[in-house]
Amino acid sequence: MQTIVIQTDTKTSKILIGEKLHNLKNYISEEKTIIITDENINKLYGNTFPPCPVIVTKPGEGNKTMDTLSYIFKKLIEYEADRTWFVVAIGGGIVCDVAGFAASIYMRGLRFGFVSTTLLSQVDASVGGKNGINFSKYKNMVGVFNQPEFVICDTSMLNSLEHAEFRSGFAEIIKAAAIKSQELFTYLEDHFAQALENNYQVMEKIIYESVMIKSGIVESDEKEKGERKKLNFGHTFAHAIEHVSGILHGEAVSIGMIMAAKMSVELGMLSEMEFIRLRNLIKKFKLPVNTDITIKELFTAIKKDKKREGEFIHMVLLDCIGKARIEKISLKILEKTNYDLRQYN
Repeated sequence: MQTIVIQTDTKTSKILIGEKLHNLKNYISEEKTIIITDENINKLYGNTFPPCPVIVTKPGEGNKTMDTLSYIFKKLIEYEADRTWFVVAIGGGIVCDVAGFAASIYMRGLRFGFVSTTLLSQVDASVGGKNGINFSKYKNMVGVFNQPEFVICDTSMLNSLEHAEFRSGFAEIIKAAAIKSQELFTYLEDHFAQALENNYQVMEKIIYESVMIKSGIVESDEKEKGERKKLNFGHTFAHAIEHVSGILHGEAVSIGMIMAAKMSVELGMLSEMEFIRLRNLIKKFKLPVNTDITIKELFTAIKKDKKREGEFIHMVLLDCIGKARIEKISLKILEKTNYDLRQYN
């Protein structure tokens, strides 16, 4: 097991890579802990949970809502949970987001931790203290910054993922490398086949390096005032694509990275060669690089993005592999960028 400590102004959070679900009991008091999970994870692993009350939610992005939040609050009240109780979310990014948000605002805040069960959650969603829900079909519109006390990343749980969901998680790993680490990017190019086979040693290294990148950024900018915005590389487009098409988050991020990288080329920042290198790596991980969504549909959704400020939006662009920058781009200029969304094959 490898441990990464995230130390912010408000809290210390430990990321436990390679720890096992059955050791969760070592991190909690069973008498005053409530587990929040979804139906799928409960069916797969519920019999291995510690003997605590369990709140089971419905799975899927469509349930990352105020209704689910209200359901959790009602169950917490039924269990007579007070501020001395601890919440553990066991699941992917959706479960962790909703449970972390619920714990953060119930009775003005309960302590909480995560057992992360998906690749995307282990490298991104459960790390860094962003907790929230969607509103009116727009991603993460309501939420808080609040660090979990621990995140258990049991890599053996990745074996239960469907292939598409497993591959989807690599988008966030590629993103981390693209914005911060040429070394990790090269490692991914050299070891993509083993990674897709869920090779234990390769996966533990990839997860560790990705979390190290994110933890360093979070420590320097917990509330996303500057440096942390770079973690949104590809996400301005991705959230819009996800909203319109309903594809997996990682698949949308892959397409979003391609679009942001192509814009970087057109603005004279990124070389065509490095753009091709990024595109090829995304393809190696069997992730999409194009979409048939129209420009009009895309920009209608982009205008609802949290990163918008009036008629401008903060875009994360690349200078080269391993180095990103944040640029304030006019929505008019963004919309007038006349690239064909079908050309990135």
